[in-house]
Amino acid sequence: MVREPAVAGSFYAGAAPALAAQVDGFLMGGAPRAPALGIVAPHAGYVYSGAVAGAVYERVDVPARVLVLGPNHTGLGRARAALFPGGAWRTPLGEVAIDPGLTAALAAAPGVAPDPLAHLREHALEVQVPFLQRARPGVSIAALCLAHLPYDACEALGRAVADAVRKAGALVVASSDMSHYVPADVARAADQRAIDRILALDPAGLYAVVHDEEISMCGIIPATVMLVAARALGATRAELVRYASSGDVTGDRSSVVGYAGIVVA
Repeated sequence: MVREPAVAGSFYAGAAPALAAQVDGFLMGGAPRAPALGIVAPHAGYVYSGAVAGAVYERVDVPARVLVLGPNHTGLGRARAALFPGGAWRTPLGEVAIDPGLTAALAAAPGVAPDPLAHLREHALEVQVPFLQRARPGVSIAALCLAHLPYDACEALGRAVADAVRKAGALVVASSDMSHYVPADVARAADQRAIDRILALDPAGLYAVVHDEEISMCGIIPATVMLVAARALGATRAELVRYASSGDVTGDRSSVVGYAGIVVA
C-alpha cells in the first residue's frame, strides 16, 4: 500500500527539485545537531511554518526510524488512534518506507487500530515527511493519526509509544500548530502558557491548560502523547527553538495561527 501525497503543490512544492530546495533552505541555519526523544513541529503550508519546522529539525540528529503523531483534521476513519498499516508514503522526493517493526509494536498498543482512511487526506503528518527525507535520507516511519482522546487514554498510549520507540531507537514527532485565528498578541500569550507546560515536561498540565483555557492547539493530543512517552524514556529537558505566527509572513496580525518548534531530550 502506498499513501499518495494529498497536499503536494499546495502546502509545499509539488516538484522534486523545487521541494528539495525549499526544505534545504529551511535546514541551513547551521545549528549543531543532537539526539532527541521528541519534537513538536508545525504543519501549516511551508510559506507560513516552514522556517519554524526547519529550525527544529536542524537541531535534531534524526535517527533511522521516526514515529510521526498528528491530529485528525478531516474526520475520516473510525479509529481514534489510526495506524497506517504498512507499505510506503510517497512525496515528490520519493517513497518513505513504513517501518514494519515499529508499526507492529504500535499495533499492539491500547486503542490503536489500522485505519488508512484516516490518513488519506490528512496534511498534519504528510508535511513532516519531506523534512525527514532531507534530514535523514533513507528514514523509515510509523504514522499515527489521532482523534481527540481523554487524558488517561493519552497516558496509556504514551507509555505504549515509549516501549515501541525504545526498542526501535526512534524519534517521536508531534505535529501541531498552536492558536488559530486570533490576534497575534492573544495567540502569543495563550501559546506561551501551553509551551510552558511542554518545557516543564508536564503532559497533564499541558492537556489541562489547553482544555481549560480553550487554546486552539490542534495537535494537543499528539503533543501530550509525545510528552508522556518522552518522560517514560527519561527526558530531562525541553527547549523552545523558535516561535512565530502566520502574521510574521502576511503582515496581518489581527488573525493569526501560531507555530512552535520544540525539542525534548
